[in-house]
Amino acid sequence: QVQLQESGGGLVQAGGSLRLSCVASRRTGYAMGWFRQAPGKEREFVARINYSGDRTYYIDSVKGRFTISKDNAKNTIYLQMNSLKPEDTAVYYCNAVQSPVSDIPLLTSWGQGTQVTVSA
Repeated sequence: QVQLQESGGGLVQAGGSLRLSCVASRRTGYAMGWFRQAPGKEREFVARINYSGDRTYYIDSVKGRFTISKDNAKNTIYLQMNSLKPEDTAVYYCNAVQSPVSDIPLLTSWGQGTQVTVSA
């Protein structure tokens, strides 16, 4: 199965920015998504991008602040996060999604995630 490795998290003040990366061990051919899990909460879908990279989707709470992108040559997807808020604090994960219009993760194995902490 494809292995995923996330990186780029950190501690930032509210209003700051971070860029997350997710490298896949091989080409997947799938649409990909970012998910996050805040303390005490279930993991939630955040954004997705289709394989060709020309269609994206965001949940309302991050729309206009986050941008998902990808580099198929590097088997990598990115999440540029601007205007960060304390409520964005979570561990962020990437995964394939079941279809280009789905928010359901496809792979049963997750990476270790990357911690994003936004201070007020």
